[in-house]
Amino acid sequence: MAAYVISEVEVRDGAAMEAYRTLAAQTIAQYGGRYLARGGAVEVVEGSSPPGTVIIVEFPSMARAREWYGSPDYAEALKLRRTALERRLIFVEGVVPA
Repeated sequence: MAAYVISEVEVRDGAAMEAYRTLAAQTIAQYGGRYLARGGAVEVVEGSSPPGTVIIVEFPSMARAREWYGSPDYAEALKLRRTALERRLIFVEGVVPA
């Protein structure tokens, strides 16, 4: 069953963000993830606006998403993340296909 990693991101440092984005994208692909949304227009229909950019990544499973997040590969990107951006990160399990 698919799992989704949802990020609400506020950029702190543009140059560090670009470096982080490159490393993160490489590791996401390495662990079977794919971007579904990456900084497109956001329309708030109910509730408050997210702080900045919304990113949604799909992984084949929750286990794979957790493996990616805890990997030594992504650890390098996480070091950059601290200076590059502020974010809220959520992992969500998908539904069982009918």
